[in-house]
Parts: sequence; C-alpha cells; structure tokens
Amino acid sequence: MANYPPDPGASANRYLPPLNNDRRSDRDVPPPQDGRVGGDAEAGTRITVTRAAAMRSREMGSRIYGLVHRAATADGADKSGLTALTWPVMANFAVDAAMGVALANTLFFAAATAESKSKVALYLLITIAPFAVIAPLIGPALDRLQHGRRVALASSFGLRTVLAIVLIANYDGATGSFPSWVLYPCALGMMVLSKSFSVLRSAVTPRVMPPSIDLVRVNSRLTVFGLLGGTIAGGGIAAGVEYAMTRLFGLPGALFVIIAVTLAGAWLSMQIPRWVEVTAGEVPTTLSYHDASDSDTLRRRHDHDTGRKAAPRQPLGRNIITSLWGNCTIKAMVGFLFLYPAFVAKSHDASGLEQLAILGLIGVAAAVGNFAGNFTAARLKLGRPSVLVVRCALAVTTVALATALTGNLFVAAFATLVTSGSSAIAKASLDASLQDDLPEKSRASAFGRSESLLQLAWVFGGAIGVLVYTELWVGFTAITALLIPGLAQTVLSFHGQSLIPGLGGNRPVMVEQEGPRTRDPHPRSQAVTRE
Repeated sequence: MANYPPDPGASANRYLPPLNNDRRSDRDVPPPQDGRVGGDAEAGTRITVTRAAAMRSREMGSRIYGLVHRAATADGADKSGLTALTWPVMANFAVDAAMGVALANTLFFAAATAESKSKVALYLLITIAPFAVIAPLIGPALDRLQHGRRVALASSFGLRTVLAIVLIANYDGATGSFPSWVLYPCALGMMVLSKSFSVLRSAVTPRVMPPSIDLVRVNSRLTVFGLLGGTIAGGGIAAGVEYAMTRLFGLPGALFVIIAVTLAGAWLSMQIPRWVEVTAGEVPTTLSYHDASDSDTLRRRHDHDTGRKAAPRQPLGRNIITSLWGNCTIKAMVGFLFLYPAFVAKSHDASGLEQLAILGLIGVAAAVGNFAGNFTAARLKLGRPSVLVVRCALAVTTVALATALTGNLFVAAFATLVTSGSSAIAKASLDASLQDDLPEKSRASAFGRSESLLQLAWVFGGAIGVLVYTELWVGFTAITALLIPGLAQTVLSFHGQSLIPGLGGNRPVMVEQEGPRTRDPHPRSQAVTRE
C-alpha cells in the first residue's frame, strides 16, 4: 500500500481531489486454503525440467513486475496520478530509442560521413532548424491550451504512429533504405513530436505531484523510469526485433515496435486523471521583468490604449533566471555531445569496430553520468539550488576547455560523464527553484516555458556539433566559446546583474505578479527567501 498521508488537506497540490484509502493491498488478500502455489496445478503432477523452468520464469516475471509496480506506486503516486503519467513517459523514451535504431544507418550515419556539403546541410535543416522555430512557440501555446492536455499527449503518439506506417509503406527491402522525400519529413515529424511531448509532460507534472514528495524527486523518478524502461529496455527490444525481421523478412522491425509502443502510449495518455485539465486561476509566466514603477506605468498605458485590463503575468525571480541560464548553458553541451562524437567517429579511417568503440565509450559515460546525477539529485538537500547550478555550469565549462586543450578521446569521455551528471543535478535544482519561488498557479506555465528554452539550447549545441570540423580539439574549442558567455551570464545573474538587459538576475528573488491581482483560494505555504 502506498504510504499516503491520511489528511488530504496536507497536500500543497490544490488540483488533487480528496483521496480515499479504500484500496486493499496484496497483504490483505487471504492465501489459498488448499496449500497449493498455483490454482491450476493438480496434486501429484510430475515436475519435469521444462515445467520447472516455466514455473521459475513465471516466478521471476512476477517478482520483476511486483518490483516495478511498487516503485511506480510508491509515495502515493498511484492515487495522485503520477503512476499514470509514468507509463506514457516510458513509452516516449522507448519510441525515441526505437527511432534511433530504425534510422541509424539510413539517416544519421549517412549524413555523418560528411561526403557532401549538401547532405550535412540537409541533415542540419531537418534535425536542427525546426526546433529553433517551434521551441519558443510551445510555451505560449500551452498557456492558451485551456483543455485537452491529455488529448495533446495522446496525439503526439498517434501522429508518430501514422509517420511510422508511412515509413514502412515506403521501405525498400532490396537496399534497406527509404526514399529521401519520405525519410526526411517523417524523421522531422518524429523529432518535433517527441520534443512536444516533453514540453507537454513538463506542464502536466505539477498537477500529479503526490503530497509526500516534491517536484525534484518526481522529475528524477520519471527520468529514471524513462531511461530504464524506455531507453534501455525499449531500445534493446527494438534492436533485437530490427535484427530478426531484417534478416528473416527484409522488413524494418524497429518501426513495427514504434507502432506498438505509440498505440500503447496514446491509450496510456488518456488514462491520466482528469484533474490535469483544470486550469482555473492559472497565471502565465514571463521571462521579462519590470520594476514596480515601470510595471505600474506599463499597466496604466496598456489599459488606456486597449480600454481593458491587462492580463496578469508572473515574472520569474532571480534564482529561477540564474537556474535557467545555467541549465541552458549545460544543455548546449548536451546537444553538442549527442551529435558530434558520431561525426568524429565516421570521419576517421577507422574500422567499424573502432567506430563502435568510440561511440560506446561516449555512450557509456553519458549513461553512467545521467544515472549518477539523477541518483544524487534525488538525495541532495537543495537549500540553495541556484548555487548548485552555477557550480554545475562551471564544471561543464571546465571539462569542455580541458578537452579542447588536450584533444584526447578519454578526456572527452570524462567530459561527457561530468556533463551528464551535471545536467541532471542542474535540472533538479531548476525544478526546486520553480517549486519554491513561484505560486502554484504559475508553476505549470513555468515548467512548459523552461522546457522549451532547454530544448532550444540543445538545438544550438547540436548545430555546433554538425557544423564544426571533426577534430576533437576544434569541436570542443567551438563549444567552449559558447559555454563561456553562458557561464558568465549565469554568474552575473546569480549576483543580480546581466549581460542582456531584462533577461538577467537584476530582479528580486521573489517577484510580484504584474497586471491585475488574482486571488488564490489555496495559498501556498511560505517559501524561504534565498539570496
């Protein structure tokens, strides 16, 4: 049974309905009276090796299922709706992994050979440019999406099902490839829909937060479940099916896995509780800030020009802005490391095994760093999260500079390890700032906008990984040139200054709402002001 507080009023999440405690646990179910382990086994049945192996497999499967189920429903997640959100998140990770398997040879590595400028330019156009256009629009669109967030999550899966069917219908078994006019638009659609799901999920997460844990641990839990059940398990299954179906039937098996997972993801998205649709009283957030006198002047001018009251907006405080700048700096490095190592591996006259070793070294470092970062973030006491973000951004910039100076593959792998761990810790610190420094009615909007900015930073880092020359010291010199200004802006924002007027930390830690005040019927608990 989930360890849920007996008093629903103790929850800071006003969107949760009153929760009862009427579910029985497995311990309440009486054991069988006949003493048999299974109801279908007959007394005196001979136990063969095959039957014993089957029984052992069922027992092991039951234990694994029980372990996953207990982890997914812990801390009252089954009642708050967090468990229902966990399964679509795992499905999204699995679709991304399966898509990587399906298009590894036909899209990514075909462009990574850098045999022609046009191929690299086309790859850049397909994978990078659309994110730069779409990412800034997703946050404002979420603010206007008053209902239908579950439908939007399900639609992101449903549209990917259609794209996978289109790819299968145009697959050339003889060459093992797709026509370019089909491949590139479908790959673009898959990537955009995946990023859209991530932003939508960030806006929904505060609505399903259990009372007994905070948003930092909620997001860490979702990430760990996504990596274990989606990326690792789903990617492994997709790779196995791809290998078997390609050899036996000449079909892209990973795309069939995508169809199955996206259909399941669409259904699971609609199982998320209805209270995530409640948007009454929400106040959208804004990155810009005006002091009290400027805000009053602008409000009066707007009212005079339009003849109506301006819509209320919630500016972000200094700690949040600092955390955003630091996370965007780190995310640019993450995007760079996602693309650049493959280009380096394919550009050198190395055997397939050597190329796999290079990518494997970077991939293992990224995976270990990600797990270590999420594990650490879930156990840290984030009393001053902006300080942690500054330190993480400094660590990432330092290892990038070290790799640029040495040009060594093992130093690059260490930089990947540090970057992945720092990214997880910095993201958890950003979540802590959003939870502590914003009223509850603005958190969903803030999570959506912050995720959009992080995706945009990933785009810029990935663009550098595509465009620069494939020598380690050259590539890391280029990304370091981007990280240093980002680190400088992060440090200045922490001290209340800025390189960019209006978008830095020259604002209070706790900022009052701009525009007409809205009364919150469920005031949040007093947060500790952190300087």
